[in-house]
Amino acid sequence: MDGDRVEIDGGIMEGVSPSGGLASPYRAPVAAGGGGGGCGGSAAGPDERRSSLQGGQILRVSTALSCLLGLPLRVRRIRAGRSQPGLRPQHLSGLEIIRDLCEGKLEGGEIGSTEITFTPGKIKGGTHIADTKTAGSVCLLMQVAMPCVLFAASPSELHLKGGTNAEMAPQIDYTVMVFKPIVEKFNFTFNCDIKKRGYYPQGGGEVVVQMSPVKELSPINLTERGTVTKIYGRAFVAGALPIKLAKDMSAAAVRCIRKEIRDLYINIQPVREPDDQAFGTGSGIIVVAETSTGCLLAGSSLGKRGKNSDKVGIEAAEILLRNLKHGGTVDDSLQDQLIIFMALAKGVSRVKSGPITLHTQTAIHFAEQLTKAKFTVTKSEEEDPSKDAYIIECQGMGMINPNL
Repeated sequence: MDGDRVEIDGGIMEGVSPSGGLASPYRAPVAAGGGGGGCGGSAAGPDERRSSLQGGQILRVSTALSCLLGLPLRVRRIRAGRSQPGLRPQHLSGLEIIRDLCEGKLEGGEIGSTEITFTPGKIKGGTHIADTKTAGSVCLLMQVAMPCVLFAASPSELHLKGGTNAEMAPQIDYTVMVFKPIVEKFNFTFNCDIKKRGYYPQGGGEVVVQMSPVKELSPINLTERGTVTKIYGRAFVAGALPIKLAKDMSAAAVRCIRKEIRDLYINIQPVREPDDQAFGTGSGIIVVAETSTGCLLAGSSLGKRGKNSDKVGIEAAEILLRNLKHGGTVDDSLQDQLIIFMALAKGVSRVKSGPITLHTQTAIHFAEQLTKAKFTVTKSEEEDPSKDAYIIECQGMGMINPNL
């Protein structure tokens, strides 16, 4: 400890603990990979796809909480286990927007830095810009900034620039179609305007997020899955790619889902992004299932050079089917994104999920370390033994906005 500065080991979830061996401080069943409906694709498991984000996630959760709680922070060994250790442009933009939101002080804020110290100030509203200048995900910038601006002194407008549909991060369509309606159950609302879409490798996308501060967050109870009532989505192409690719992705996803779910109309719209609303060339698909209790679960995938468009559609469909199979009320991508809000809320939140992802373990570990929130994860007692569901319960810290 450096005075009251909180010390965070940024390598702890990277599988490189100082003592050797795998460094998970929090043991829980971890989501397995593997395809869902067996449509001939090979959808990577959530951890395969996203384990490389662990270091970035440690930074996002700890700096957001540092900003909210006024806790000075030092993070060491950032992304220690990587071929390119230290901060990438994506992480640096996230740190800079947090610094700007609260007029804080950031040391070690440069590309490649493996240690930062952050001293937060008072969170203020107003207009803030974050630009990764790469295809770094605007959705991850939103993840780090959103909890902070909820507890600002006045309304905020965030201009976030980079990749809107990027690998290793939620697509902006996921953020709008799934994350937004569910996270608003914590009793706040936000507006997300997609000005321009941006893809790998140049980025060039921009979204504008507007939100007003709240006094406190309400807890959520998402434990009843209900039955699937609707399946819909969008398959998109942008730039130089023909609309036929979007139609092929959509048709392949529909065929795959049909093998498991026969009696529902599946509406996946093939779209071509208007040239003035997209920068560069990209393609992808998101498929969302809505249930009778208002749950939203999704599967998504991105196209890339040399990847068959049928395979992209099948991958998204298999991820969706796998998420429907475990019986949880949230999918593997939403799980970890809810943790910080559960920790800040006033009262007990309960969420039924599939197997706990490494991302969720990380978020819980650092939320508990930095706040007074307490989490428990228990196996859900299911009538159906084929289901693999867990209850994540959190006694929130009851953060109060001192400005309101």
